Amino acid sequence: MESSGGSAEAPGRGPRVLVVGGGIAGLGAAERLCRHPAFWQLRVLEATARAGGRIRSERKFGGVVEMGAQWIHGPSKGNPVFQLAAQYGLLGEKELSEENQLVELGGHVGLPSVSYASSWQRLSLELVADMASLFYSLLDQTREFLHVAETPVPSVGEFLRREIGQQAAEWTEDEETRKLRLAVLSTFFHLECCVSGTHSMDRVALGPFGEYTMLPGLDCTFSGGYEGLTGCILTSLPKDVMVFNKPVKTIHWNGSFREEAVPTEMFPVLVECEDGACFAAHHVILTVPLGFLKEHLDTFFQPPLPPEKAEAIGRMGFGTNNKIFLEFEEPFWEPECQFIQVVWEDMSPLENARLELQDAWFKKLVGFLVLPAFESAHVLCGFIAGLESEFMETLSDEEVLMSLTQVLRRMTGDPRLPAPRSVLRSRWHSAPYTRGSYSYVAVGSTGDDIDTLAEPLPAGGTGTQLQILFAGEATHRTFYSTTHGALLSGWREAERLISLQPRPWL
Repeated sequence: MESSGGSAEAPGRGPRVLVVGGGIAGLGAAERLCRHPAFWQLRVLEATARAGGRIRSERKFGGVVEMGAQWIHGPSKGNPVFQLAAQYGLLGEKELSEENQLVELGGHVGLPSVSYASSWQRLSLELVADMASLFYSLLDQTREFLHVAETPVPSVGEFLRREIGQQAAEWTEDEETRKLRLAVLSTFFHLECCVSGTHSMDRVALGPFGEYTMLPGLDCTFSGGYEGLTGCILTSLPKDVMVFNKPVKTIHWNGSFREEAVPTEMFPVLVECEDGACFAAHHVILTVPLGFLKEHLDTFFQPPLPPEKAEAIGRMGFGTNNKIFLEFEEPFWEPECQFIQVVWEDMSPLENARLELQDAWFKKLVGFLVLPAFESAHVLCGFIAGLESEFMETLSDEEVLMSLTQVLRRMTGDPRLPAPRSVLRSRWHSAPYTRGSYSYVAVGSTGDDIDTLAEPLPAGGTGTQLQILFAGEATHRTFYSTTHGALLSGWREAERLISLQPRPWL
């Protein structure tokens, strides 16, 4: 198999590097390498027509909405995404303020402005705050099992349920209040599924949960869209570095591949694309999402990955979190409202009720974020995770709009509440080059699996022998699932290659 991709490395002119995937990890790696004179033979192969990966901003409703990453989590000095955004002038005074950077949230999501129950009543925000306090105090306790030899139960979900069951047994309120409390707690479970990118907290391993590291700072957004950040990185690259619409089919490694243009040069890696084009390289930095790797593991690498790496990929968790945007002509919510919580009174974390997807997928929806008002529209952004979220992707826009109109009419007790005039939603599970949203440490897995995934190939290889390097949010042991974890991982692999280059004499 011969390559069609450019000239081979001239003696002393540096290695040829391919970056597979143009998300923030791939862009970060490319930007770092482009700064170094040795890496003038660099290409980024992106499967789609756009850069950014799971950072995806869309112009809609007379403004910008985020289909993927929404916030900078922990916008403070230790966060490279925040620092880069500040450097590019993409943040406002409030986001940049010292005050904002010092806020310690500890991973706790803010309280709702209003909480609607399925029986047409507004719930007492005092009751909601009490249940939030209980839930997050228990969630904080889950992080204490990090260095324990054996955890009392395998998963975060089982631990939370066990503790809640013990506390609920001591509640003295009437049965109706008890049921309401459990229903509110169920919504917090669903919210944490969105945060962790999982179908159920029963799938999230208890022992390693505390290894995920939260940075200080009040989570903030990009007023002009998160894609402004990836756009700035993209603009800094030489114009012919990015190759769009080039999905990769197979990475052939541990080989000796020639190129017609320079038959004397041998390359250890050949990247074969879906369209038949082939690119030879000395090194490949692979930044594709874990969901894609899981789906294509058997065919993507030739020869196959070493068993320990393939098994680590199989054990690691990767789930779906989607957004549903509803556009209204007029708001039915109050002016200061920021988040609308929805609570289903027949739900309880102590009962393992399986939702019938066809009839009750929307019960996994945790509520709606009220987006800042656009020119001529008022928009709510709903969040939903797991199998229900994946089922939602199979429905038509009309079915989603009709279901959520009924939900809102039921919650508000207003059967004549005007239907949203349009709906827009993400479909991250259906996206062929993503197959979900982000990673988590699943039951049966540990942080060691993240490190195993991040190890270059061949295993034990050193220096110029390194052929495939791995980056992306799922390869960062303490910042997995985040844009800053992804960016740091791209920088890490770029620095690994830069460190192999001979240093010029001083």
